[in-house]
Amino acid sequence: MKKIKNDIFLKACKKQKTERTPIWIMRQAGRYLPQYRKIRAKADFLKMCKTPELAAEVTIQPVDILGVDAAIIFSDILVIPEAMGMKLIINEGKGPQFPNPIRHKDDVNHLKEIDAGSDLKYVMDAISLTKKELNGKVPLIGFSGSPWTLITYMVEGGGTKNFSEIKKFIYNQPKTAHQLLDKIARAVTNYLSAKIEAGADAIQIFDTWGGILSPTDYQEFSLQYITQIISELKRNSEPVIIFAKGVHNNLKQLADTKADVISIDWTISLEKARKEIGNKVALQGNLDPTVLYANKNKIKQEAIKVLESFGKGDGHIFNLGHGISPDIPPENAKYLVTTVKKESKRFHID
Repeated sequence: MKKIKNDIFLKACKKQKTERTPIWIMRQAGRYLPQYRKIRAKADFLKMCKTPELAAEVTIQPVDILGVDAAIIFSDILVIPEAMGMKLIINEGKGPQFPNPIRHKDDVNHLKEIDAGSDLKYVMDAISLTKKELNGKVPLIGFSGSPWTLITYMVEGGGTKNFSEIKKFIYNQPKTAHQLLDKIARAVTNYLSAKIEAGADAIQIFDTWGGILSPTDYQEFSLQYITQIISELKRNSEPVIIFAKGVHNNLKQLADTKADVISIDWTISLEKARKEIGNKVALQGNLDPTVLYANKNKIKQEAIKVLESFGKGDGHIFNLGHGISPDIPPENAKYLVTTVKKESKRFHID
């Protein structure tokens, strides 16, 4: 396999020595970039996901435009439920929708077990092509939603503000919920293992809706399945990152999953997270994404605050505390990357 020229991100994931803090941005391949919008004007979102050439092109755009230290494959977490047999519609402005959501045991039984290599071949082709076109410039991250986050969309039928359907489902049909979560966990394991085989250098599991659960419910309905995936994943030395939004009460347990990196949202300081977790894993994060609406002075101040919050030493990957918003000026994102590269050097001097 071709040697990666800039492997600072992978080193940081493993808490190895780096000369500065690496940076990439969640949702970095997206609507805030005019180059992305130009391609998006000719193809709908799912077509872009399912066309390897387009997926590869938009994956690489932020590497060239912003100078980030890692690429993340352009795709969507909901390709897994679609491959399992659910009809997926993505409407501009309305977000993803499943017209026939899961509500009963029969719905769960109708879902198929996937073979990611064939059922999601377009994703694997996109990874292979992206790797080829990156030509060793930076590592490529593959990702998936966590079983809990996926089941939330599958039961609610799309995005939601009150999460009433999924809560009804887990409290009134816990056995069926666990049956479905286990089925999704097996699909995610298969999918992420196939991504590694196709060439992904690291994996991120997005548990976006983990924070809607109480700490005990989180352990029952999310954490055990993330742990299961990591333990069964077919990988060599490829690091695994968990991004669990709003899950501050379970940081220690997240660090016990054998993940290499825990990604932190912006509502808890890296200093506090580091004290809580100890030195067991690397940390990723955690600038509030809305800081990128500010002027350059403010962006610089807040970026330095994040670096100071982690403090000196290795094992920090700079990122936002959630995905970049579509109306962020690209020059602000680029300025953040440049600032972190320059300002972080002093945190890595012996």
